[in-house]
Amino acid sequence: MTLSLAVWAGPVSWSSAAELPPYMNIVVGGEGPGPADTARQNVLALNRAMFGLYDDSSRVFRRNILAQHPVILAMFSGAGGRFILYRPGMPPLEAPSVPVVYQLLKSIGHSTMVLPVVAGPHVDKPAEQSWRGPMAAFRAQLQAALDGLDKTGMRDDWRPVSREILASNIAFIDDCFSKGVITFAAVKEFTEKQGPRLKKIIAWAAETQVAHWMGVVGEWKTLLGADWDKAYAASNTIYVARQNNILFSVLAQFFGPEAINSRLMLIETISFTTTPEDMLQSLTRIIGDRTVGALFFGNSAVMDYELMGGNARDAIVAEAGKRGMTPFLPPLVPFGSKQWPTLITPGPGPASLGQLP
Repeated sequence: MTLSLAVWAGPVSWSSAAELPPYMNIVVGGEGPGPADTARQNVLALNRAMFGLYDDSSRVFRRNILAQHPVILAMFSGAGGRFILYRPGMPPLEAPSVPVVYQLLKSIGHSTMVLPVVAGPHVDKPAEQSWRGPMAAFRAQLQAALDGLDKTGMRDDWRPVSREILASNIAFIDDCFSKGVITFAAVKEFTEKQGPRLKKIIAWAAETQVAHWMGVVGEWKTLLGADWDKAYAASNTIYVARQNNILFSVLAQFFGPEAINSRLMLIETISFTTTPEDMLQSLTRIIGDRTVGALFFGNSAVMDYELMGGNARDAIVAEAGKRGMTPFLPPLVPFGSKQWPTLITPGPGPASLGQLP
C-alpha cells in the first residue's frame, strides 16, 4: 500500500509541475537565487533582525529610564514650544503654553516675510498676472487682521509697530495692483522699510517666549529638588533652527555646561515639529547605546558619535593623498565633549539681527 501511494503521488506531482497554466509563470518562472546570493542574504538578514531586537529592548530601556530619572522634553511648536516633564511613578506634566501674544507677533512677521516669496516668480513680468488672485485673497486676510488688532489683547506699546507692518503689507499689494506689475524696485523698497519693524516684533516675541520657559523650567527644577541632578532633557531642531536654538538654550541655563551632550541633548529631526513618542525613542536610544559603548569599547560616550567616523577620517586622508588633494576635515573632538552642539567658532561678520545695519 505504501509503495502504491508513492508511485501514485510521483506522477501527479510531476504532471502538475509540467502542466502549470501560463498565469502561474509570474509566480514560479525565472531562476531562483544562487548559493552565493542566498549566503549573502543570510548574513544581511542579521542586520534586519537587529532592528526588531533593538526595538523590543528599547521599550524595556525606556521603562527603566523613566522609572529612575526625570525627563524633560522641549519640543518646537508654532505656539512657541511644548514642554513635558516625566517623573518616576507620576503622570506626565505638560507646561502651559507661551502667552498667545507670541503667536500674534510671529504671525504678523510671517505675513510680511512671505510677500517677497509670493512676489518673487512674477517680478518685472508685466504680462504675468497669475499673482493677482493669491495676493487679493491675502490682502483680505491682512485687512481683517489689521481691523481687529486692538481687540487681540496685545500690549498697547507693541500695537503701533504691528499696525504699521500690516498697513505696509496692504499698501505694497495695492501698489502692485495699481501698477499692474510687481517690480523689483517695489519689492526692495518694501523689504527695506519693513526690516527695522520686523526686528522689533522679533525681539518682543523672543522676550515673551524666553521669559515664559525660563519660568517653567525654574519651577520644575525647584519641584524636582535633588532629583534634578539625575534628570535628562532633550530638545529637537531642524537644520535652520539648530544655531541659537531657543529651547535648548533655555534648558542649558539650568542644566549647566557639564550636562551638555550627557544629560542635555539637542536632537535633530526632519521637520520643525515632532512627537513625544519620537523624542523618547531617540533619547532612549542615545542613553541605551552608551551602555553598549562602555561594554565593547570601555567608553560610554563613543556611541554618541559616528562609530566608523574615526576610521573613515583616516580613510579620507589616505584617499585624498592618493588623489593629490589636501584633506579638509574639522578638528578631532574627544568622546564625551561638553561643547555646545552647534557652531561655536567666532569669526568676522554679524551674528545676530541686532548686529545687522
